[in-house]
Amino acid sequence: MCPGVTDSGAVDDEQMRDVTDPQTRAGALNAAAAVVRRGGLVVMPTDTVYGIGADAFSPTGVAALLAAKGRGRGQPPPVLIADARAVLGLAREVSADAQALTEAFWPGPLTLVVTAQPGLTWDLGDTGGTVALRVPDHDVARALLQRTGPMAVSSANLSGAPPATTADDARAQLGGRAEVYLDAGPTPGDAPSTIVDARTLRILRHGVLDLAALREVADVVDEEDSR
Repeated sequence: MCPGVTDSGAVDDEQMRDVTDPQTRAGALNAAAAVVRRGGLVVMPTDTVYGIGADAFSPTGVAALLAAKGRGRGQPPPVLIADARAVLGLAREVSADAQALTEAFWPGPLTLVVTAQPGLTWDLGDTGGTVALRVPDHDVARALLQRTGPMAVSSANLSGAPPATTADDARAQLGGRAEVYLDAGPTPGDAPSTIVDARTLRILRHGVLDLAALREVADVVDEEDSR
């Protein structure tokens, strides 16, 4: 059983780590990074909602993430990265339009689905050779990602349940499934990131960024409009 996790699956107070205080932030981030490196799960704040994440290159961690969410391999998680430059090592190709979108909206609430580099030693589920990438606009999230490298991250709630906008919301749903909860206070809202297929420039999921904002940068189309 993981440290700080009770037999009932609840999380004790030591696992809720305050990252709003500069005096304790580094220690909390280091503790979370250590959990990620050994294949465990952590809950982290983002600029949209709280997420639960694992090392993207740990099959054990990703499997635990899907199990914690109550999802199967047919719903692979997105991958968060600390810096847009990491795309070069993860995506096989990025079009000029997709590059323009990253320059305009990263860090931010835009997730781009790209063709993954062949030969990457990860197993995110049944991805069809793609990966959904995002650079979050949250200092704590990026500081953790700088320590861990790419993380598979999904919203910190059970599948089908409302997204978590506070660390306490996430803990109420996920309990001991995560070893560390990084508490940065409430998120700005409960809307997820907008997902765009970078290969076709189609919106796959509506979120914080609306179509009008995206179209100021590239010829993005709504999936509904193409049916």
